[in-house]
Amino acid sequence: MIDVLLVGGKGNIGSGLRTYLPKLDPEYRVSAIDLEDAQDKTADSEDRQEFIYLDVVEDEAGFRGALEGRDLVVYLARKEVLGEMNAMTDCVFRAVMEVCPEAMMVGSSSVHATGSAYVPFDKEPYKTIAAREFDKLETWPDPLPATLPSCPWSDYGLAKSYVEAWCRRFAANGHGAVAARWGGINARNVNREETAYFSVWCHQEDAARFVDCAYKAHRNGTLPSGAHYYVISNNTYNIFDIETPKREIGYAPVYDAESYFAADLGS
Repeated sequence: MIDVLLVGGKGNIGSGLRTYLPKLDPEYRVSAIDLEDAQDKTADSEDRQEFIYLDVVEDEAGFRGALEGRDLVVYLARKEVLGEMNAMTDCVFRAVMEVCPEAMMVGSSSVHATGSAYVPFDKEPYKTIAAREFDKLETWPDPLPATLPSCPWSDYGLAKSYVEAWCRRFAANGHGAVAARWGGINARNVNREETAYFSVWCHQEDAARFVDCAYKAHRNGTLPSGAHYYVISNNTYNIFDIETPKREIGYAPVYDAESYFAADLGS
């Protein structure tokens, strides 16, 4: 069995991993830590996976106990205040390093870690792309490379950059880690209020495919530990480099935001 612990397992990413990881490989045994009153966004009414209700900072001893024997830890939890978020990140990475150092770590970053490369959407070509005026573009821009250093636009992006730094530190100490620059993880592309969501959208199953590929690359000794990758579906109007994770870890997204976009419009 592959013993997985999701640190923050009730949100869009965590609920997708709980649903799809065991479908991709029945060897995955998934447990999740979260707050008892957190909203569970899974749509799988048959979910019988283990939940551990605790605050990883307030109950560090309980958290460390939950880490024992894990093969894969996926850090998804979030706090709104930057200082509190970074303190939780310190707590989580140090505990994993000390309790289950052989486990692989997936740190939850975001496309927002490189937000200043394309935000605000008043500069070209991103302004035209965000407006979906694709016929006005003579050439599509080169994708933002997976190797792009963090350049956050907001406190949220700063917190994700801090996670990426911890992944590099983890790798420098001989451990397996990768930072996932998640796009907009959802089961369907229905978020119309967020500008250019059609470009950043990622199906929950594709997110699970990324984690599965990263873990198996780690297990096979081929993971570039400390790397960060954009985790986006195979979107027609993508602006992010997903060829690098395809090449380096075998990531193979199968969904396209446009199919959902068209369906939602009734076309």
